[in-house]
Amino acid sequence: MQSFVVVLLNGLSYGLLLFLLCAGLTLVFSLMGVMNFAHASFYMLGAYIGYTVAYYGGFAAALILAPAAVAGLAAAFELGVLRRVYRHGPLAQLLATFGLAYLIAEFVQLGWGRSPLPAVVPQWLDGALVNWHAVAFSRLRAFMMAISAGVLGLCALLLRYSRLGLVIAAARTHPHAVQTLGHDVARVQTQVFACGAALAAVAGVLGGVAFVTDTSMAETLGSIVFVIVVAGGMGSLAGAFAASLLFGIVQTLLVGLDIRLGALLHWVLPMVDDTGAWNRITLAQLAPVTPFVLLIIVLALRPGGLVRGHAELDT
Repeated sequence: MQSFVVVLLNGLSYGLLLFLLCAGLTLVFSLMGVMNFAHASFYMLGAYIGYTVAYYGGFAAALILAPAAVAGLAAAFELGVLRRVYRHGPLAQLLATFGLAYLIAEFVQLGWGRSPLPAVVPQWLDGALVNWHAVAFSRLRAFMMAISAGVLGLCALLLRYSRLGLVIAAARTHPHAVQTLGHDVARVQTQVFACGAALAAVAGVLGGVAFVTDTSMAETLGSIVFVIVVAGGMGSLAGAFAASLLFGIVQTLLVGLDIRLGALLHWVLPMVDDTGAWNRITLAQLAPVTPFVLLIIVLALRPGGLVRGHAELDT
């Protein structure tokens, strides 16, 4: 029972990390209509910059300086490139962010090489937070959950109650009216794009320590991020949150429980032979395709995603 609880907590922490990564992409798409293909690359860049900053200045400094650096890069890209291609439509925007993703990948390989970087857990996050006999839940995982939950709460407060949140909500549907009222919609778009990249970088700093920092990070999580955003409901933070938790928990459970597919099929359908070819496949081996299977199921049942709406947590 204790091992199941720890696996569940690990799935919850992974799901919250996925939400931290997806929240920025959801906000950018909701306000600007831009499906940022380079969003996962910001995640990777945050991990690499965070590794370097943590090496010289500590992990706490990395959590602040790496997102700030990535946000600055994102703001410069939005001002210098994206703002020039808005009028050419979604395809031009997609191609621009696609090119940025390749540039970031090449920059990372030139700057840090192609070999994975060793994960160095800071001393104050090393070890177990709670021990149940031989089963433990790490402090790092608990810290990841706390940071992700804090971002969720901050997004809720900003979007519902702040002046900026009201401007963002209005600019999404009536940008010209908001501009007429004296608000600089272009500046708001730049701020949102930079904040989205910063959230991805925070996830990168945490994910780089919890998992691995290598040049395949963006490729590995990039497709999962888009699956979560689509399955949750385009532009819905609540949907992204629900889909992130669903995918994170299910995928972690499959890996942690590691049951033979043949045994599972035999338990559900006794007529299935549990010693045949099916029994050579484990659920852990099927875990990487789980998000795509869940996406198909969700879209078959709810074509609009888990939650319809826009970038508001109560939609």
